[in-house]
Formats: sequence, structure tokens, C-alpha cells
Amino acid sequence: MAIHSSPEWRALARHAREVRKLHLRDLIEDPARSRRMRARHDGVLLDYSRQLATAETLRLLFDLARAADLKGRIRQMLSGRPINRTEHRSVLHTALRMDAEQSLVVDGQDVVPQVLEVRDQIHRFVNRVRSGKHLGASGHALTDVVSIGIGGSYLGPEFVAESLRTDPVSARAAAGRRLRFLANVDPIDVSRALDQLDPASTLVVIVSKTFTTAETMLNARTVRTWLTRHLGERAISRQMVAVSTNREAVRSFGIDPQNVFGFWDWVGGRYSVSSAVGLLPLSLHYGPGPLSRFLKGANSIDRHFQSAPLKQNLPVLLGLFGVWNSTFLGHCSRALLPYCQALLKLSPHIQQVDMESNGKGVNLEGRRLPFSAGEIDFGEPGTNGQHSFYQLLHQGRTVPADFIGFKRSQRPLQLKGEAISNHDELMSNFFAQPDALARGRTAAECRAEGIPRELIPHKVFPGNRPSNVLLLPLLDAYTTGQLLALYEHRTAVQGFVWGINSFDQMGVELGKQLAGKVRDQLARFRRSSNSSNSSNWGKGRRERVAGFNPSTTALLEEYLTDDRARPGVR
Repeated sequence: MAIHSSPEWRALARHAREVRKLHLRDLIEDPARSRRMRARHDGVLLDYSRQLATAETLRLLFDLARAADLKGRIRQMLSGRPINRTEHRSVLHTALRMDAEQSLVVDGQDVVPQVLEVRDQIHRFVNRVRSGKHLGASGHALTDVVSIGIGGSYLGPEFVAESLRTDPVSARAAAGRRLRFLANVDPIDVSRALDQLDPASTLVVIVSKTFTTAETMLNARTVRTWLTRHLGERAISRQMVAVSTNREAVRSFGIDPQNVFGFWDWVGGRYSVSSAVGLLPLSLHYGPGPLSRFLKGANSIDRHFQSAPLKQNLPVLLGLFGVWNSTFLGHCSRALLPYCQALLKLSPHIQQVDMESNGKGVNLEGRRLPFSAGEIDFGEPGTNGQHSFYQLLHQGRTVPADFIGFKRSQRPLQLKGEAISNHDELMSNFFAQPDALARGRTAAECRAEGIPRELIPHKVFPGNRPSNVLLLPLLDAYTTGQLLALYEHRTAVQGFVWGINSFDQMGVELGKQLAGKVRDQLARFRRSSNSSNSSNWGKGRRERVAGFNPSTTALLEEYLTDDRARPGVR
């Protein structure tokens, strides 16, 4: 039976109609309810008392989880069953965080030793580079790293890199080094990534599972040209390394086969930051120590996800409330609001993890969903977001939110004479905003405050905006790993309940195919333009663009007839 046809689903849908009559202004005043709506694990506190939910809501959500066999699906994923049905693959990013004490046997083979072998290979190479034993083509130490990849090969590693940049322990380990990411095929991104870098001291990491991703490989060829122009062909084998499964293509590119770091089909791109995809560039910059702590933090949540009862399971609670808000209450968006500037890349990474995973229109059997799956994720660190889009959150659309805060700052600061520290000022907003969204402000409260009558309609806030609050001790490598795993598993929980495949991305492939067709058209035009006499330029150019709809044909012709693209025009 499809989950949307189950009695549990119908019961929740009926219950949602009743809950819409309630208001969080009243619900959050119940101290017993507040105590019940908290869960903890390993220093992470989740307070979900500002969800538009009652004890009955929770009971029905857990009934739905049982109807969807949520526990069984979690077990299947963590045991290596091929739950990615369309690609016939296991989903084992959790194995990347395991230690030597753990074991995971898939098809009769323990995958953990393979993970540890690649991890050891990374450590050996990183130690040689950071100690100066592995030098560049001109004999210089390699202190700067450019990591070339796109999507999951970029977003996750950049999120972790930014999270650790102002962590004192990690910052000391990275002193005198620079880490850049090159993802966009736009040449402006190339310029920014290479800005003020010395080719002699730059190590390039190319991240591509197949070593065929068009954007990544064009960027790789571009940076290879930059290196060899300054240092000669020897720079390729000394200063370029790869994270890939296609060893033959890597060897043909000129990279030393000993400097190829592998991963596996059971690692999806957006879940790959814990593999060599993230560990190699991040360890080169920060050293192995912080990354070891990062893996331990993620592993802590993995174990909790596997063993904790549903009612105390942090990712399960986050995921079930995501289903409740988006599917049953009809809120299609979600805001990620970290009150920590170091998490400025959390939202972009989770956008991909969640929207690429759960933005699906069919269930596991390929049948069209009669409801919308997935959410639109966005966010910005507070208090920047408060002066950007919070107006909409307070008075416009209802957007469920996750507030993420820390008891201590990576960089504590208190000015002499100030009553509170800078971090206290930040956290004052952190604690106030969820309450403001939940409570709102009534016309009666406006009148009591003496607000002029004509302004009262403008200063009334409806409230009843749901949110979660996550409070952690301090943002460091360990808690970064915890946050990563929390949101990865939240996404999986929602996909399991909806009955979709959260681990393929067919929509991405369609765009790539169409881009290839356009690329071929542009290449044919450029070749014909270069070979034709400039005086005959433009004759028959309409016939050169073919095979597209009228709108795209007109746009391509406009693009190709730019004056500066004409032969002979400078």
C-alpha cells in the first residue's frame, strides 16, 4: 500500500485540519509541553516546542513512521542494502565515518578496511606535502591548494572549510596556507580561484568520480595550462592529484597513478564530503587532526540515528516535522538560520543535500506522487538574515525555520564598558526570533504599547510560525561533523516516509544532456566562423542554428551575433 493511502496518513491529514485552529502563542506557555518537546544527544539539544504540534500530533507522526517502516528503512540503509533502486547501489556514506573498531559487511565483504586504507593513503600524502617532503616541480613547498569539483564535490568541502576557518585549533594548523575551491565553469571563477596564487607553490586537486564531468574537466584543463605555462609539463605529475574512480582517464591526463585517491559507487556526490572528496583538500589545508575530529562527530550522530528510539532520535524528529510542515500543513519552504558566521556555507550545502535528494515526483515504484515532496531550502547567518528576509517570515508567508546556535563563540569578544559580549548580543537575537515568530503581536498588544491607531495594522504580526531550535556547545570540527550528519539523516528520514528514492538525481542528468546539445551547436558555429572570411560573416547564419525550439534558436542567434564575437572585430 502506498503511504498516502494508509490509515495513518489519512489520520494525520484530518488532524492537520484541527491543529490549524491552534496558535503557538498559547501552546508555548505550557511548561509540561515544553519539557516533553526536547531531545538531546552528545551535547546537541533539540527544542521543538515551537512546532505547531500537540502530543496527539507526535503520536500520529510516529504511527506514520511505523506505517512507512522507517526503522526498517534506516536499518536497510545502514546495513548496505541497495536502497538506491534506480542505480542498484547501496547508500553507505555512514561507512566513511566509521573507525577501526567498527565493521560493515556488504555482499560478504567488510567495507570499513577499504575506507581506512584510503584514509591512510590520504594521511601519508598529506604528511609528505605538509612536511615538505613532497615538493612542487620547481622545488617549492606546496602551501596552497585549489580543489576543482562541482556540486557535491565542492559544496560539502567548502561548508566544512568555512566552518573550521575561524576555529582556533584548525586555524593554527592552517597557518601560512590557502585553500580555494573552483566549481563554476564561468571563467570569472577561475580568475578568483587563482588570484594571487603562485603556480610554484600550488597543489591542484581534481575531484570527479568519472573524470568526465564537463565543467570540472574544462576547469581542470584550464588550471593545467596555467601550471604548465609557468612550470612545464612536469608540474602535472608533481602538482596535480585526483579523487576519482576512473584511473585510466586520470593517467591519460598526466597525473601520477600513485596520487589518485578512490571512493566507491555507494558514495553519492552530495554525501561525499566524508570521503577523499572532502578529506583530501581539507586535510591538506588543516592537517589530519581536525578532520579526524570531524569524522568522529559525524559518527556520533550516525550511531545515535541507528540506535536511538524514534521518540528521542534527533534526525528522526527533524525529518518527521519536515514531513508534517511541508506535506500536511502545506509549507513548501524551510529556512536554515545559523547564528554563527562560520556556518555561512551550511545552507548552500544542505540545499543540495535536501533538494537534489527529495525533489522527486514519483515514488520508488515509479508512480506519480499525489502530493509534493521536498522543500525549498534557503538561509543566511543571523543577524544578517534578520535585515534581509525575516520581514517575509514575520508578516508574509509561513516558512518553518531551524535556528542553530552555540553556547560559546569560536572567537569570543567583549569590549570594555559593554554590558554583554558580542556573542551575547548575537544570541539575544537567536533566542528572541523563534519566540517572535511563534507569538507574533496582536492589535491589543499594539494598543497597549501606545502605537498610533493608523499604524496598528502594519505592526500586527500573525505569529504561529513554526521553528526548531538546535543549541550546541561550540562550533568546532566535532560539532561540524554532527551538524552534517544530522541534516543528511533528516533528509533520508523524509524520503523514507514519502516513499521516494532520495539517492539518485535524474533531473541533473537531463540538464547535462541538453547543455551538451547546445555545446555542440556552439562548437560548430565557432569552427565555421573561424574558417570563413570576415567579409562574408553573417551570411546564412540563421541556418547555422538548428534543432532547437524557436525561443532558444532566437536566443542562440542573439548570443552568436554579439559584435565582439564577429571575426575581425576587436
